[in-house]
Formats: sequence, C-alpha cells, structure tokens
Amino acid sequence: MKIAVIVFPGSNCDVDLYEALHSVCHADVEYVSHKEKSLDGFDAVMLPGGFSYGDYLRAGAIARFTNIMPAVIRMAKEGKPVFGTCNGFQILTEVGLLPGALKRNDSQKFVCKTVPLEVVNNQTIFTRQYKDHERIALPIAHADGSYFADEQTLDRLEENHQVVFRYAEENPNGSLRNIAGITNERGNVLGMMPHPERAVEALLGSTAGLRLFKSLLETGSAKVEE
Repeated sequence: MKIAVIVFPGSNCDVDLYEALHSVCHADVEYVSHKEKSLDGFDAVMLPGGFSYGDYLRAGAIARFTNIMPAVIRMAKEGKPVFGTCNGFQILTEVGLLPGALKRNDSQKFVCKTVPLEVVNNQTIFTRQYKDHERIALPIAHADGSYFADEQTLDRLEENHQVVFRYAEENPNGSLRNIAGITNERGNVLGMMPHPERAVEALLGSTAGLRLFKSLLETGSAKVEE
C-alpha cells in the first residue's frame, strides 16, 4: 500500500503523519506537494493538520482550490482511503467530501490538550483494530474544531453509522452531538479533529492512535465496496 501525505503551505503536521507511517508502521509513504496534479500510483492519501495558507478566509478554504485536490477527490470517488486530521478534516468539509463544517471553538480560544474519545464505529477501514465503544485518549490542537451541521444531516450521520469518534466526558470545542470524527457514506473518507499521528509511540505518551494506521494498512489497497 502506497500512501501520499499532502503538503500545503502552512502545514505543520505533515512530518508527524509521515513519521507515524514510515518510522513506526514501516509503510510505503511519500510527501506530495499541493502543486502536483496527479496521485497516480498511490493507494491512499492523507491530509495533515496545521494551518494551510494561514487559515485565511477560514480554515481549509484556500487549500480546497489547490492543484492536488481534484486528484484527492478522484481517489475518494474511486473508493480509495482518504484521511484528514484537524486542518485535513476542515479541508475535506470545504471540498465537499464530508458533510458539515468546522467553526470556531465555543471558547473562542485555541485548545491544545489530550481528550478522551469513544470509538463509536469500529467497523470502518480506519478503526477495525479498536473495540466497539472503546475509550481512548488523543491529542487535539485547534481553534476551529467545533463540528456543525443541520439537524437533518446530523440525523443522517447517526443513522448511517458515519460518526466514528465522539468526545467522551467533556466536549472541548462545542461540536454538535460531541462529534470528533466522521466518514462519508461509503466509509472510505475519514475526517477527525484529534491527532492520532501524535499518539503512536509510548515516548509520545500514548499509542492510542497507532491502531488507526494499522487498521488502514491491514486493509491494503483493496477498494471499499459500494
């Protein structure tokens, strides 16, 4: 399985993603610039956290128009795994691969800490190594992480089991229904505000995020069935 980590101007978690995959999981991974127009030869793509284009206009609003995004959309439509964490999640909503939007935290402040999560759906290609409703803890670091959607969209997410991670015990940003991560209907696109790539080694304080990457690698390059 060959994985692309997209690099935007302002990305600051691209290295975290790359090292989690390369150094810890020993995966075949490469950096790909936002200037590129093709993802031919890649089986999965990851959009990192950070502040693409300085979050001007709003988080992810400019990154969605970069050269590489049509190729990311094509991969998603082909059923290949697409993952976005933090700013990557924001970009996925901006480009329409995931429903809803991420708005400013209710506190109006940047939040950086480790938070408890519940694994709501362990049947995705990203979560198969977690137990059903398992409690884990992952770091967050964002100012615009409050998930918002209308009631109809929220109900549809629940009915289709698209809510994958939910904040447990506390809601750090005001996300509706405590949503921390969702997939598209097909299940091959995952966006989440927490950073699993920052929790892959005991030296970092936790290995709770490691199973997300191992779940994906276990799937290989097989496409998600319609």
